[in-house]
Amino acid sequence: MNKESKLSIIMPNFNSFPFLKKTIHSIINQSYKNWELIIVDDCSDEKTKNFLKSFKKNKKIKVFFSKINRGAAYCRNLAIKKSNSKYLAFIDSDDIWTKNKLKLQLDFMEKNNFDFTYTYYETFGLKLKKIRPPIKLNFNDFTKNTSIATSTMVLKKKIIKGIKFPNTSICEDYFFKCKILKKIRYAHCLEKTLTKYRIRENSMQSSRIRNFYWIWKINHQYNNFHFFENLKSLFFISYNSMKKYGLK
Repeated sequence: MNKESKLSIIMPNFNSFPFLKKTIHSIINQSYKNWELIIVDDCSDEKTKNFLKSFKKNKKIKVFFSKINRGAAYCRNLAIKKSNSKYLAFIDSDDIWTKNKLKLQLDFMEKNNFDFTYTYYETFGLKLKKIRPPIKLNFNDFTKNTSIATSTMVLKKKIIKGIKFPNTSICEDYFFKCKILKKIRYAHCLEKTLTKYRIRENSMQSSRIRNFYWIWKINHQYNNFHFFENLKSLFFISYNSMKKYGLK
């Protein structure tokens, strides 16, 4: 790109002090420079808050502190509201990007005029896996194969007009992606491993039964799936999850 388009990086945070340093440094070290990082802290402990306050002088990093715990959906929605960039990227507060992640992905989007992209990624922590999602996904595909990791996503802000993360206990990002994919035709994959996705105790991938319960609920209440449609969705999500992460 001749001129770098501005990009806002959306990060919710809750008590991630042990991981934040590596995550934020992976952003600061990006080869793509026209970014801002918007962190919404969800009433973390003092150690985490004090670490985030140390970035107060960095004009590219904006931190907002919630006085009560509201959940990841609230944090992401507030961060998006504070953004005025053309592009949005998402990262969880314990994940890591490779140095050229943003540059390669935005070049890919600009070259092909894509609105919504994701990438290959590898997991670390409780599980070590290299994940290669399908080359493109539409709404019907995604409700059977939820292989778009949130920390790999970059999208044009204009496509999420009127779309918010819902106030569900977990899986709010599943609903968000469903809503976007109902609105646009496809999300496209950049076939490069550019994100390290941490799996830890109580993370989304560490409790499948709880995740499937909420996906079932979201499919029923928000996607308006009838019983057998919902059953088919959960079956294929379960099957593809086991292919990606194994049985344990």
